[in-house]
Amino acid sequence: MVSRKVVIKNPTGLHLRPAGILCKEAMKFKSLITFSFRGNTANAKSVLSVLGACVKCGDEVEFTCEGIDEEEALQALITAIEGGLGE
Repeated sequence: MVSRKVVIKNPTGLHLRPAGILCKEAMKFKSLITFSFRGNTANAKSVLSVLGACVKCGDEVEFTCEGIDEEEALQALITAIEGGLGE
């Protein structure tokens, strides 16, 4: 299991488009991918779960990956988030 904290940089947070991009990236991997925010845990492979977390710009979330490709999954998600998730 690997985890890392990252700050969301998107001006509008994780609304529908960036949430969809995040989920699409997460679904490329076999590992269980979740993130923790304000005491709640969300499934990064579920758009509804990501949207339900209500993550805004500047919020810090902790991603956790567990499985055979956990290192690659975590790096890909961090890279996608730091790249702005298409925005």
